Amino acid sequence: MAETEFERARLIPVAGIKKGTKEVEDRATSALLSVMSVVTSFCRALLVPLGCTSTKKARISAFVKPSFKTDDGRLVIPDGLIHVQVGQRTAFKALVEVKTGLNKLSADQLNAYLEVAKSESIDSIITISNEIAPSPGVHPTDGLKVRSNSKTQVHHLSWSLILTEAVKEHSHRGVADPEQAWILEELIRYLNHEKSGVVNFSDMGDNWSTVLKEATDRSLSRRSPEAAEICQRWDQLLRFATLKLGSETGADVTEVIPRAHRQNPQARNKEFVASMCEDGVLSGALRIPDGAADLSVSVDLRTRKVTVSTQLTAPDDRTPRAAVVWLVKQMKNAPDSVLVDVYQKSRRTPVTASLQQLRDDPKAGLPESKQPPNKFLIRQQTSMGTGRRSTRKKGFIDSVIDSVIEFYGNVFQDLQTFVPSAPALERHTKKDEKRNSSTGQNKSRSGQADCLFENA
Repeated sequence: MAETEFERARLIPVAGIKKGTKEVEDRATSALLSVMSVVTSFCRALLVPLGCTSTKKARISAFVKPSFKTDDGRLVIPDGLIHVQVGQRTAFKALVEVKTGLNKLSADQLNAYLEVAKSESIDSIITISNEIAPSPGVHPTDGLKVRSNSKTQVHHLSWSLILTEAVKEHSHRGVADPEQAWILEELIRYLNHEKSGVVNFSDMGDNWSTVLKEATDRSLSRRSPEAAEICQRWDQLLRFATLKLGSETGADVTEVIPRAHRQNPQARNKEFVASMCEDGVLSGALRIPDGAADLSVSVDLRTRKVTVSTQLTAPDDRTPRAAVVWLVKQMKNAPDSVLVDVYQKSRRTPVTASLQQLRDDPKAGLPESKQPPNKFLIRQQTSMGTGRRSTRKKGFIDSVIDSVIEFYGNVFQDLQTFVPSAPALERHTKKDEKRNSSTGQNKSRSGQADCLFENA
């Protein structure tokens, strides 16, 4: 009998999982915490950003269903407890609360954990669910009674982020120990299974159709709470895009957020709402380590177009035609439909040409003026999905994610910034060399120099 006819034994089986929410959450919690306690590099990738020690000597222990009592006698049972020890010292302790599927975290439950954490000297409360925080450092649950200077901090990890870190650790960074690599691979397989309760960001919400219609016909109000909700989901979609791109590349892709918006997420949401009401446009930017520039994402709800773009400074040490050729040569794998906007210092309006036109004639992207280009804007437009979810047709979320991945793979990853040539040393011409070689005086000086070096 061929080996392929047998079903492979699994470390974390999905067979027999019932539809009950509690069982799914218990299985997911136990699977994740047990793998974290064994695959220490994966555990560090998740916990170090939350304040845990990064030392390789740390020992990680994980427990499920620990029980505590509050000061007023109430019994509190979080889903898990993580204990990190260095030598005889406790370096980090965290309570863990897990939700799967569409279940959301409860502020009352987390506030009870905060009481326990204070009395038990616990460093952190880590929440895990399919919810994606609206921005870094902001918890998706309203009503938490935690101060900024509190010794116990509340952190949130989405299942998408956990799965992304697992893939990056296994497929890109690499796990040295083969047994640990297999264990992590089993966790990835489990989390990708539909019965695990892990759900990607896949819904723009109940108000999506209404907001899309009002944004299209220019009747959307800035004071609309529905608009604010959609813009919050747009910000979550940008963060989800960083996770998807990070999973594909192994890089720590981040969302570009201005400092003022980091300190005030509501101001960021208001800016999104204003742009959507006035222009029908939602936009954002992603930053890829070692990328030539930031990757911009823009969605025009009125024209139903998704535009992904990036901007490069043009070379300043060559002719205008040669500058265009420099750019075109970098985009060997890009489709002909990619558009390039060529800007000059003295002109606000660019000259636009398709990559096909520039391949045929680099001068197609140059104005009549002989002034060299200042910068290039490379962009690709695709059709926008309109569905709040993806069913038979591509929905809004999938259309944005697919556009980002496609632009990155076909265009962005091949682009490099312009680096000027190093200054050259002055060299003697052949004529000077012949003149020097025919002069006995120079020979004598050369000989004297050689003697000096020998003496030295």
